[in-house]
Amino acid sequence: EEQGKRERNRTGKRKEAGMKVGRQSKIIELITENEVETQEELAELLEKNGYPVTQATISRDIRELKLTKIAAENGGQKYIVLQPPEAGLAEKYVRVLRDGFLSMDTAQNILVIKTVSGMAMAVAAALDAMHIEGMVGCIAGDDTIMCAIRTLSETPKVMEKISRIVSRKRREEPAAVRGPELSTAGKKEPETGRGAER
Repeated sequence: EEQGKRERNRTGKRKEAGMKVGRQSKIIELITENEVETQEELAELLEKNGYPVTQATISRDIRELKLTKIAAENGGQKYIVLQPPEAGLAEKYVRVLRDGFLSMDTAQNILVIKTVSGMAMAVAAALDAMHIEGMVGCIAGDDTIMCAIRTLSETPKVMEKISRIVSRKRREEPAAVRGPELSTAGKKEPETGRGAER
């Protein structure tokens, strides 16, 4: 029972971290595509995109993303990213992918990824943010992601890249806390001999 409670707590923390990265990725996307002047406008846009937030959460995200305001063409102001977010968020994207990933398989040039329940949207946002060569885009449900790969020949390369990212973490974890084994095309991937993805 105690072990089950620890596992539920760990899963809850993973979901929370995953949602945070997904939400912050969406904030960057929204302020890039829209002239957002206030926190209220940003909160409204986030809610329309499936990320209901509180004022405190918005304020914290703005600080962590180092957003600032500049003059907009309409005479008002708008939020922009003060510095490129990739450097600060890159490791977060990788961590969300590793924490949420369970397995993956293919159907032609469609990559189907299974995740921890409730983390599919966050993992999909992380994959999109990584700009993996050959991956066109992702659609996420609750625990399943469908990724469109540009060509059939590029699909194994994309799978291999994701495998390297995930397997590094699993080699580093003690066996007692290691999650489900990495699976590709219905087979378990070996946990040794893979280099770290940078």
